[in-house]
Amino acid sequence: MKTKILIVDDEHDIVELLEDLLLHKGYDVARAFSQAEAREQIEIFKPAIILLDIKLPDGDGVDLLKEIKVDHADIDVIMITGLADKEIALSALKNGAADYITKPIDLNYLTNSVLAKVVTGFSDDL
Repeated sequence: MKTKILIVDDEHDIVELLEDLLLHKGYDVARAFSQAEAREQIEIFKPAIILLDIKLPDGDGVDLLKEIKVDHADIDVIMITGLADKEIALSALKNGAADYITKPIDLNYLTNSVLAKVVTGFSDDL
């Protein structure tokens, strides 16, 4: 069974880039461009990992992270942002983020971060 990854970002180019990369690596991928879409996809798609942008058109990604961790504590959330702000990073990590990646995204780092979550989740899709 393939690991399911949900990409949540309002920048379509970023979503397409990450989707192509992760599909090529053999993951099952869904996308969302807002918090509302993300909530729907979490219930329908049931991802193991979420790549979550901090700035979304309908709210703050850290707030959505908190919500995810209450309702779906088993989902690993990797925060992605264009803001290299230590306070935001600390807030995300304190609220349960598995990792924090800044844009422009280092694709090797992202791939390794996702793989680390798959391995620690004892997934068999490596």
